[in-house]
Amino acid sequence: MTADGQLVFELRAAAEEPQGALVLLHGRGTDRHDLGPLLELLDPQRRLVGITPQGPLCLPPGGYHWYAVERVGYPEARSFGETYLMLARWLDALPQLTGVPWERTVLGGFSQGAVMAYALGLGQGRPSPAGIIALSGFIPTVPGWRIELGGREGLAVAISHGSLDPVIPVQFGRSAYEVLAGAKLDVIFETSPLAHTIDPAFVAKLVPWLAGLTAPTPSRHD
Repeated sequence: MTADGQLVFELRAAAEEPQGALVLLHGRGTDRHDLGPLLELLDPQRRLVGITPQGPLCLPPGGYHWYAVERVGYPEARSFGETYLMLARWLDALPQLTGVPWERTVLGGFSQGAVMAYALGLGQGRPSPAGIIALSGFIPTVPGWRIELGGREGLAVAISHGSLDPVIPVQFGRSAYEVLAGAKLDVIFETSPLAHTIDPAFVAKLVPWLAGLTAPTPSRHD
């Protein structure tokens, strides 16, 4: 983060008037540039404003992080809580920067970034985004944070997880699917015979999915 406590981020402008916005949160130990290529793959026509913020913590073994790791599924409470509040404030101010309302903003991430996407998209008292993309992550269990699924029926969520993932086992992805589908969210869930990485085939399927979520609403002529 910067000296004034704000998140560092990259912003990719839309080609024309933006039809929506896409925020992508990187995984553990990388930085704000890591998911830039994914942004281009998901939105090749540049219909959307693309934003890739950087985690505020610099921890071993290097790179930037969203929280300290205690064990998989259970982020360290203090670092998670501080980042959650910082990221919440940043996301709440984002529409002023992008000109795109939150309800037309899709929130996604990989690994730790997926955890934070779940947390900020589904946390108690948080407004629902246009959709959530969770790649190889989990819904966190951490003191001080609660999931809130009431009133989110129909919220679009796309989950992908490698069945050979040695870092975050696929059971976490499957559990997230079961919880969210059980609450009547509109969930896509796919596994692939990969380790802890992003499945290009799933990304290709997300291109029309994402376009549909952010497509302009047809105007009415009475």
